[in-house]
Amino acid sequence: MRNVSTIIAAGAVAAVLSAPAQAQGPANVEAKAQMCGVCHGQNGQPLDPKTMPIIWGQQVYYMVKSLHDYKTGARDNPIMSAIAKGLTIEELRPMAVYFAAKQWPAKQGAAAAGTPPKGIAQCQACHQQNFEGGPPGPRLAGLSYEYLVAAMRSFANDQRTNNEDMPKMMKALSEEERDAMARYLAAL
Repeated sequence: MRNVSTIIAAGAVAAVLSAPAQAQGPANVEAKAQMCGVCHGQNGQPLDPKTMPIIWGQQVYYMVKSLHDYKTGARDNPIMSAIAKGLTIEELRPMAVYFAAKQWPAKQGAAAAGTPPKGIAQCQACHQQNFEGGPPGPRLAGLSYEYLVAAMRSFANDQRTNNEDMPKMMKALSEEERDAMARYLAAL
């Protein structure tokens, strides 16, 4: 099933990127944003929340940085890198603003977050008090446990190095501490 969705997403990306350039403006941003919905969801819920983050309501700064990093190769993903390379630098911010203006999807019945785990207070400097993000950090509250733990592991294992602080911070935590943080953040 995952391979089918990847093929569909790749087809959508190819179709959008091979189309002639349209005039710049809100209509162009909205048209290009449609390809994002193939994976990230037309209603803000990703096709596979375990491997794809919510982008509706995410922080502008973080999305601009992510798109830029995919475009330049500082961060790699076969689909996202291809999409970002098809965007101009001038299109990154309007795309980020478009999705940031959307409402973060309502949480689908889950248990309460409980007591904050050991060490999570240090994360609030960037991800803010309620982990809803703000310059410079993205929103973490409400992302899936699987996505969060995979991202933390990528930083800890130096597979993801597009942020100077995160690898150091994630390496300083045990796998059990990262796991507890991911469970807590997913439940927020």
